Amino acid sequence: MDLAIRGALVVDGSGGDSYRADVGITDGRITAVSADERLTAAQVLDADGLALSPGFIDMHAHSDLALLRDPDHSAKAAQGVTLEVLGQDGLSYAPVDDRTLAAVRTAITGWNGDGSDIDFDWRTVGEYLDRLDRNFGGQGIAVNAAYLIPQGTVRMHAVGWDDRPATPEQLDRMRRLVAEGMEQGAVGMSSGLTYTPGMYADDAELTELCRVVAAYDGYYCPHHRSYGAGALEAYEEMVELTRTAGCALHLAHATMNFGVNKGRAPDLIALLDEALADGADISLDTYPYTPGCTTLVALLPSWASEGGPDSIMARLQDDSTAEKIRHHMEVTGADGCHGVPVEWDTIEVSGVSDPGLAGCVGKTIAASAAARGEAPWTTARRLLINDRLGSTILQHVGHEENVRAIMRHRVHTGGSDGILQGYKPHPRAYGTFPQYLGRYARDLGILSLEETVAHLTSRPAARLRLPDRGLVREGYRADLVLFDPTTVAAGSTFEAPRTLPVGIPHVLIDGKFVMRDGRRTDVLAGRAVRRAA
Repeated sequence: MDLAIRGALVVDGSGGDSYRADVGITDGRITAVSADERLTAAQVLDADGLALSPGFIDMHAHSDLALLRDPDHSAKAAQGVTLEVLGQDGLSYAPVDDRTLAAVRTAITGWNGDGSDIDFDWRTVGEYLDRLDRNFGGQGIAVNAAYLIPQGTVRMHAVGWDDRPATPEQLDRMRRLVAEGMEQGAVGMSSGLTYTPGMYADDAELTELCRVVAAYDGYYCPHHRSYGAGALEAYEEMVELTRTAGCALHLAHATMNFGVNKGRAPDLIALLDEALADGADISLDTYPYTPGCTTLVALLPSWASEGGPDSIMARLQDDSTAEKIRHHMEVTGADGCHGVPVEWDTIEVSGVSDPGLAGCVGKTIAASAAARGEAPWTTARRLLINDRLGSTILQHVGHEENVRAIMRHRVHTGGSDGILQGYKPHPRAYGTFPQYLGRYARDLGILSLEETVAHLTSRPAARLRLPDRGLVREGYRADLVLFDPTTVAAGSTFEAPRTLPVGIPHVLIDGKFVMRDGRRTDVLAGRAVRRAA
């Protein structure tokens, strides 16, 4: 064997009891798991005091460009993440044409940067996945990556930014784009139904696209129409839509946020349990924190975003239109802010595209406005215009009791929803997985260690239809994490969000060390993980 890991506490991903064993690896796969016999190999790692588990799968990642620009990518590798699912929230960079690519780059600058440092030499889903494989001179990428077809980008490609029903010809075009993406290796389709232009699709249109996804045994991953007012109805809409389409459903960052949903996690759980008992195929992901994270422009009402970034800027610069936007946000409750009137003291600026605006970072809109002696909307409007819609924010609107209740559910998986851009990103980008293991499993006992690992490994692998990942079993890929269950913890905080975790000394992908003795190696073992044919 190439490597023998000796004396580890094997937490195998099944949710069953952990046990002491040696694990042997040859040619990137697990070739022996022995509780009785000491294994020998060309290389031996003493794992006394360490737990060994399958690599963690981040079911909701925003590393679409980060994997191309950063060979280190310790934000995820140091957490034990060996696979990320990209293409989230209905907006990403394939499939595109030249016009669509320019628009989507602007639309999600706050998530991924403007891409000025990236050679966008792909247009299709398959070409993007190929680019991941041949990145950094053909070496690959830091961790493995799967891809969801972004429905908003597809609609942008076929319909544009208009708030109107697709014509039959445009719907056919979208069906073909989704089918081509699935054939080229995507694992499913995502939506951002509080983001334009994806939110302009009605349920009939989404159902037709989900039928295509279902034909390829993929899944639909919606950021649904509300996480605030009407959240439960929005969840129910997605359950019914996918059941009509015959498509598996994975609910993205399945939270119950804002004051209207305090203590309402049991209502969501009851809805899910009823659907599951009736045969629905449903899973979900969450991050183990209360604040959310998005872009400031995402809070605007959808009518103000129709037409794309240039149209948004024009409306913001027009005083009368800007006043209508303010009224919708502060009084009516904009659909971009989940139907809830915005509370500016909960909106903290976490990143800006223009370095000259760095003084806004780490402050709420309300605090910045008070310092300037002006109304919060005046401050927010100025920031949107001067930063050309590139600002990211934290929304402090979550509830701890909801977070804990939802993470206990049997179909729950882990997703960081980690935006890596900005001066002060959400700490979940660097801390989600050790936060689950340390705070919620060890310190609070919300889940056992074995249950927690199952949530982060075998369950997402099953959703992704990956037959050889997510368990410590002979024949499975040697994507593995060794961590100290007594010390593992997120290092990242809201004050120092880019601090790496502690207690995760070793991470292997394809049997190769990407983290060893707590340090990132120069190994690029990650590849695109395509849908099984």
